[in-house]
Amino acid sequence: GGGGGGQTTQCKKGMVWDKKLKKCVAPKQGMLDDDSIYEAGRALAMAGRYDEAIAVLSLAADKKDPRILNYLGYSHRHSGRVTVGLGYYEEALRIDPDYTLVREYLGEAHLQIGDLAGAQEQLREIEKRTGKESREYGMLSEQIDRFMKS
Repeated sequence: GGGGGGQTTQCKKGMVWDKKLKKCVAPKQGMLDDDSIYEAGRALAMAGRYDEAIAVLSLAADKKDPRILNYLGYSHRHSGRVTVGLGYYEEALRIDPDYTLVREYLGEAHLQIGDLAGAQEQLREIEKRTGKESREYGMLSEQIDRFMKS
């Protein structure tokens, strides 16, 4: 899953897009605001550049931003560190239990470790918050169906 608007400019390895300067720069603590860090980290994660995403997201000043925690979880999970990813997802949900994108990704993580019940629980939690029409519900429901057929 991904979604969200806004253009993201592809920078070479180890660089991030600075919206103010309108160019790629090397990330440094305090150099970018957390929104820019989130955007850059999310874009790297969605591009499959997980270790770079983790490095960028780790620069955030607000270590409790659930968006940052979500993509740290996503990047660790997709790098094969599912247990680490689970921890970030759980932390994000402690802060914002209604963040359904985290619940979708957490459900996918449960499937990765063979925990169908855990995934179904997240699907129910998403349904409670958004009904069955949301993108997150559809994505996780599809993953669960695929898991059950495999």
